[in-house]
Amino acid sequence: WRPAVILGAIDCADEDNQQVCSDFGITGFPTMKFFRAFSKKPEDGIRITNPSATVEDLRHAIITNLEQSQDAWPPACPPLEPASAEEVRTFFQRNKDRYLALIFEKSNSFVGREVALDMLQYENIAVRRVLSSEEELVEKFGVTSFPSGYLLFRNGSFSRLPVHIEARSFYTYYLRTLTGITRGSYKLNATASSTNETDRVLHPLRADRSKLYMADLESALHYSLRVEAARASSLSGAQLAAFKCYVGTLVKYFPGRPCVQTYLQTLDAWLRNWTEPELPRTVLKEAMKNNRDASHPSVLPTNVTWVGCQGSERHFRGYPCGLWTIFHLLTVQAAQNGPDKELPLEVLSTMRCYVRHFFGCQECAEHFEAMAAKSMDRVASREEAVLWLWSHHNEVNARLAGGDTEDPKFPKLQWPPPDLCPQCHKEERGVHAWEEPAVVTFLKAHFSPANIYMDYAEPDPIPVVREGMGVRLATEGPREERGRGEEEEKETEGEARVPGRPGSPEPRRPSIVQLNPKVREGGEDIVDLDSFSEQHFRSQALRAAAGRRRRISKRDTVALARGAAGRERRRGPGILLREEEEEEEEGGEGLRRSPWLRVLGLGFSRLDISLCVALYFLSSMCLLGMYTFFRLRTRARKGRPGFPLA
Repeated sequence: WRPAVILGAIDCADEDNQQVCSDFGITGFPTMKFFRAFSKKPEDGIRITNPSATVEDLRHAIITNLEQSQDAWPPACPPLEPASAEEVRTFFQRNKDRYLALIFEKSNSFVGREVALDMLQYENIAVRRVLSSEEELVEKFGVTSFPSGYLLFRNGSFSRLPVHIEARSFYTYYLRTLTGITRGSYKLNATASSTNETDRVLHPLRADRSKLYMADLESALHYSLRVEAARASSLSGAQLAAFKCYVGTLVKYFPGRPCVQTYLQTLDAWLRNWTEPELPRTVLKEAMKNNRDASHPSVLPTNVTWVGCQGSERHFRGYPCGLWTIFHLLTVQAAQNGPDKELPLEVLSTMRCYVRHFFGCQECAEHFEAMAAKSMDRVASREEAVLWLWSHHNEVNARLAGGDTEDPKFPKLQWPPPDLCPQCHKEERGVHAWEEPAVVTFLKAHFSPANIYMDYAEPDPIPVVREGMGVRLATEGPREERGRGEEEEKETEGEARVPGRPGSPEPRRPSIVQLNPKVREGGEDIVDLDSFSEQHFRSQALRAAAGRRRRISKRDTVALARGAAGRERRRGPGILLREEEEEEEEGGEGLRRSPWLRVLGLGFSRLDISLCVALYFLSSMCLLGMYTFFRLRTRARKGRPGFPLA
């Protein structure tokens, strides 16, 4: 129907389109909006109701809205109003077209208008609709049934369209095949993907359907929190309460990795402190960002990777499968970790509110709400909640089996199948039935943390503490890092890695001195041993001059050197911390008065030097005493008289 009607489709499930869809007020799928010619703002769109209707109904809705655009009629749009006898009589006098097709129909029929738009791009022909109430034309052409099609020629003759069925597609096909009918210069342009991706998954990931995958769970969490829940321009009232409830339930029962649990706890605490009646989307998006620079990283991976929920094509399975898995997991964890009769609807109510307010598929949300309203309030225990969600998920599978949304390579079956849980199935009087106690046992085992696998999941973020300690020295391995003392871990706890300043002309050599958390400069450096030794021993001398009483034996200096290197990897050259500057000011004068201390005492504390001097003195005294003893004994023997001769 171009250029009279231009149809555009945008995937609001794609994160890249989130801002556009938000600007146009899209909160669920599918949504259709009609923009009259010359519209300039997103608010000008007229929402087409009942978007889940048939394609024919949608065509009719477009035509109805098009006819109501009299003040902004598209210049290229053909006349859609009924033709009069006078217009038909004088048509060839006023137009150069070779043919005129007349579609006789009743007033509530859309066939004539649809055929007129179908033939818009073709030259040498025009299409007009004639109502059954136009008696002059009806009698002239001898029309007896509606709809009927007639073709007029420039010489005044006419004939009935020889079609098998009086319908739009047959009319259109015949008219396009007439002699002299050619398509005009209109091009049907399609916007191609910038990455030239095909819809088919080229390299499917290997998955075991008896396992759960953390990649699926985290991908579904990311999409539910950062895309679906953040789709509206702001959250308020029931929507905001539903979102807070969802996050709170995840904090209680989602068995995530430590970084994800920290993320959920941080978000939950932030939401609890939010007291305003309305939560803008921009503020929420900022609060849901990852924080990798904390001592305990707060990270929910942003990459979407489907493993057990991967479909044969990109539009199959994926997020709906992941969301079902999350709520199955939550119901089982709630049953395992709380009193059976206490708050039996805690997880199910959370799921119901989430689906009602945030789930993008509007038709799916309506079906789930109908199921919940019918029987959810009869759930009396947490174990019954597990069974309720399982049975209704199977009900959804049965309803969608064989439909357009079913992945042909992953048909929607009743779950679990016999090969996964043979004891879950039985027959009663020749009819299949479920062994519910066995089903409960299977569900608790299948949706347990022990059955969650990390295949294809994003690696755990490395805490900044460990990053800071991980100086790239060839003599230090991962085990040595883990084996460091608790004292060094306390000293480095809470430090944050700061990325290097952009535009540095060359790499900077690090300073290995005691860390002052107030100084946050520099980037990640590789420590060279010359700078390491020089700066470390200088630091030790400064501490000694300042009168610090830290007792460190000589064999401890290696561990201290490693710890200092790890803590100071972020510092640039020539930068002294305030604490060290104070030590230098306090001990600088003493160092100038004792230059030999800097020469002889490098790497040794006062205690080390004192012990050396004492041992040296005692050794000297011992040797002197032994010498004196033997000297006197020798003299005494020489002075004795000889024995008398026989």
